[in-house]
Amino acid sequence: MATADLLLHPVRMRILQALFDADPLTTTQLRDRLPDIAPATMYRHIALLTDAGVLEVAGETRVRGIMVRSYRVRAEKAVVDPAARAAMTQDDHRRAFTAFVASLLTDFERYLGLEDADPTSDGVVYRQAAVYLSDDEFAAMIEEIERAVVARVGHAPGDGRTRRIVSLVVLPDKSATEPRPASVAE
Repeated sequence: MATADLLLHPVRMRILQALFDADPLTTTQLRDRLPDIAPATMYRHIALLTDAGVLEVAGETRVRGIMVRSYRVRAEKAVVDPAARAAMTQDDHRRAFTAFVASLLTDFERYLGLEDADPTSDGVVYRQAAVYLSDDEFAAMIEEIERAVVARVGHAPGDGRTRRIVSLVVLPDKSATEPRPASVAE
């Protein structure tokens, strides 16, 4: 398992996202998908992810005398260890969440920049809901969501399928559950 600093860097998040549930890609193919990332930056972050075991070399091919590697994500390594997450400070969480949100914004801007982007017909969804749940009910809900997503991860491209990015953010709203202080007038 990797550290939050390793996985939640904005460039590395985008590289991982491009590789999740995709055929192995070469650095050139990744650069085609992420053209705003400078080549040297791309190579540096791929090396960091590979050295950490988050990416693995899926194949090597010699092209005009140069060894070209294709990479894939090692899903079991592309998660922040629960102990490492528990050791994160509030500032660590703030930085990690900022990187996560920045990645979402970049993905959304890239999508909206497409000539044929149509959020309504493309099924773009962003919404919030408030639910009151016990810890056990909350754990069951998260497990249901994860099970629903994981059950669909292996679907192959084609057959009218569109690759969709599913993100989940859950925040407690403690202000709604804590007793309100008595006012002076009461």
